[in-house]
Amino acid sequence: MRFIKKNPLLNIAYNSGVVYPVPASISYLWNFGSLSLVCLVIQIITGIFLAMHFAANTDIAFLSVEHIMRDINYGWLIRYFHANGASMFFLVVYVHIFRGLYYGSYLYPRQPVWSIGVVILLLMIGTAFMGYVLPWGQMSFWAATVITNLASAIPVIGLDVVYWLWGGFSVDNATLNRFFSFHYLLPFILVGLVAVHIFLLHEDGSNNPLGLDIVKVDKAPFAPYFTIKDVFGIVVFLVLFCFLVFFEPNLLGHPDNYIPANPLVTPAHIVPEWYFLPFYAILRSIPNKLGGVILLLSAIFVLLLLPFIFKQSVRSSQFRPFCSLMFWFFLSDCFLLGWLGGQPVEVPYILAGQLCTLFYFVYFLVILPLISKIEYLMSGMKNRKYNECI
Repeated sequence: MRFIKKNPLLNIAYNSGVVYPVPASISYLWNFGSLSLVCLVIQIITGIFLAMHFAANTDIAFLSVEHIMRDINYGWLIRYFHANGASMFFLVVYVHIFRGLYYGSYLYPRQPVWSIGVVILLLMIGTAFMGYVLPWGQMSFWAATVITNLASAIPVIGLDVVYWLWGGFSVDNATLNRFFSFHYLLPFILVGLVAVHIFLLHEDGSNNPLGLDIVKVDKAPFAPYFTIKDVFGIVVFLVLFCFLVFFEPNLLGHPDNYIPANPLVTPAHIVPEWYFLPFYAILRSIPNKLGGVILLLSAIFVLLLLPFIFKQSVRSSQFRPFCSLMFWFFLSDCFLLGWLGGQPVEVPYILAGQLCTLFYFVYFLVILPLISKIEYLMSGMKNRKYNECI
């Protein structure tokens, strides 16, 4: 123990991973934070090995991926772990975010923790999009063309931004090189942000299902009580992950991406990966390009502003029936947006997407503040009645 205290790094690890006080009431939903870290480590390790054999050149990028799959020892395994790892990473992070929304983890004093988490989500989206372009299949090429063209909606400088992203006047070799460089760099920035995220979390303490301050609840040291829960969650996650990789490795991918990129042939229906589909549906809900881009960015930045939009005395929706009901409506709306994002741009999917997009923003900007205001007034009336009875 004395040796640990003398060593700064060991002391930090001991205080953060062993004696760190954790609310005794937290459930397995709190495992998804550590699972996110596991996913990030898997993506970085597999990405480093893939980068050793990938060629960021439009003439041979597709062939280099095939070379990895067919000629490199266990290259198919590394590539499938990396490709499906992105899907699992987003799945885990989305559950982590929805858990935070339900239990009010964005409220005081955890606003900085939540804000850093939203920035991490933004970087994840950018990193995943650039990685999706690298195999240089049909869907990769046309997804890059469609998404980068959105920057042209920026007034005055839009076209210059698009040319900078492309590195020329079309999606070509310079684009692929830039995307590969950023795709390799951003995960290491993510590691730094995750470290800050964990540091701020340990400064303010973990939230809990009761929604109470950590000083008002029973606490237990992180080890061994919660390390056991984390290990169990990681084992279950890895079993499901391995099942996906070994038995259904192409379940979440698009078959058109096994066709080499051809600028002269446009796919019948351009769709992004499943984890982008809700945002893609929001983007398509407005016919105007600039309006769609603003709405798309707002869908993410509204999460960043959430801790500052309103305040409430009770964090957890567990004790707020109407808030809990509206949360499940919101969750269903997000699932519906994901489904609509994969459908053609035609009636009735256009109208359905617009209605779901409207509810998405109404939930954050109208419903949650209104519920908080009503609950505040009702609690004040109850307090007055209680004082009158006394």
